[in-house]
Amino acid sequence: MYNFPIGVLLQSFKLETYEAVKKAASIGAKGLQMHATFGPCAFNELVGDARRELLNFVKDNGLCFSALCGDFGKGFWRPELNPQLIEDSKRIMDMAREMETDVVTTHIGVVPSDPNNDRYKIMQEACFELAQYADNMGGHFAIETGPETAEVLVGFLDTLGSTGVAVNLDPANLMMVKRDDPVKAVHTLKKYIVHTHAKDGINLNPNCNAEEIYGITIRHDDWDGKPDFKEVPLGTGQVDFPAYLKALDEIGYKGFLTIERECGEDPAADIVMAADFLRDTIAKN
Repeated sequence: MYNFPIGVLLQSFKLETYEAVKKAASIGAKGLQMHATFGPCAFNELVGDARRELLNFVKDNGLCFSALCGDFGKGFWRPELNPQLIEDSKRIMDMAREMETDVVTTHIGVVPSDPNNDRYKIMQEACFELAQYADNMGGHFAIETGPETAEVLVGFLDTLGSTGVAVNLDPANLMMVKRDDPVKAVHTLKKYIVHTHAKDGINLNPNCNAEEIYGITIRHDDWDGKPDFKEVPLGTGQVDFPAYLKALDEIGYKGFLTIERECGEDPAADIVMAADFLRDTIAKN
């Protein structure tokens, strides 16, 4: 049987922080990922004793932090914004250490397929600085997959000469946005995977040519106003989870499968269903 602990993105419950922790524990989760860029748990709001109190409460409920989410929704492709974004990202890495996790997940923007693209070089410079900072403290800034193919992302990561900037593998994002096979992506990115999301989705436009408009907003050249993809409850989309979990096991991944539910009328119920689906899939394999 696979050895993958199940986690939950704390804010997916859409509950007050401490209530969300109790809810996660009640469904048998072992880990929590927490947004640290906005709201009451932001790195500049949750400070001092409040951090220790939350960590102790999490532990008292039999949980740990699998990762913090350090996504500011802006990416690292605009040089005029990068100094502050990099500094704030470092502070979230410091916070992650206090919360006893070594993973901060983020989006960096869409990595161009052409390494000679100016934006590629700007993002490369920012990520190199973040990688050095993470390496110095034994941590990881984990890029969430999706806006580009796994092949493009691994090529970018290989230029950094470090695993300080690593990967948070989200199979639904790969399938929804790029129609990129998550199973193949696991093997392509295996050197860098430090965290994963358990999320499912459907690509509604096989001709989607993803392009970045604002930060990490995804559109395509002939966008007609209709959605290109749809997130759906775990096990009801296009991600082949038995094959995906098998691939993670094959590369020796032992980290969290962190359930993320960003939409839906009753996300808490969807999270319970997702946890049951994952446990059932793990038990059968």
